[in-house]
Amino acid sequence: MSSVTLFGFPRSTYVKIVGLVLTEKGVDYRFHDTETEMYDAVHLQRHPFRRVPALLHGDFMLYETSAIVAYVDEVLDGPKLTPQDPRQRARMNQWISNVNAYFYPYMIYHVTHERLVYPELGIPGNDAIVARAMPHIREALEAMQHELADGRPFIVGEAITLADFFLYPSLFAFALAPEGKQLLPEFPRVQAWQKRMDAWPSVARFNAAQPPRRPIEHARHWVTSHRPAAA
Repeated sequence: MSSVTLFGFPRSTYVKIVGLVLTEKGVDYRFHDTETEMYDAVHLQRHPFRRVPALLHGDFMLYETSAIVAYVDEVLDGPKLTPQDPRQRARMNQWISNVNAYFYPYMIYHVTHERLVYPELGIPGNDAIVARAMPHIREALEAMQHELADGRPFIVGEAITLADFFLYPSLFAFALAPEGKQLLPEFPRVQAWQKRMDAWPSVARFNAAQPPRRPIEHARHWVTSHRPAAA
């Protein structure tokens, strides 16, 4: 039995980041679906803010994605995804921060929730929330397009790093929304990076192992708990 358990719900962007990193490193892990437990006391013991992911390694429980993947990369077997060079490592951390601050909030909270998550639950999406996000998303994609201008295969350079695995789930989900389908072709280097990631062996294995998409039932709570303002 694996000593590693990943807690989360399958469609979570940040849960996918951890799952991708574990898969790339070849770590055998068990997935525990928290869909029905997000607001229960049992999950509060894993994560005091009732979010995901959380990771259990032996008797060590850890939450927050950046902390989890740094720990996984340091202590578990498999290829190292953190550069040894301090400048490349700093650039990786810069792009992880970019995802947390400028990509994920607008691509996921503002667009994919309104275009995919809520409508799947019969909750109308809010066009104003989407419209408010789009200039920020364009700015983020312009920064990524510029970063890839030298022809590098990955966001930091020649080697895949944790930053690529942070970027991938947000870009993957945004590409499913109508706005993503319309906007992404304006950024060919970003699309080339995404295709490269789609075909990366561990990413392809991870995606193939995912369950069929189904509505995120507990997202009904998000409408009142953390839906962005429309203006």
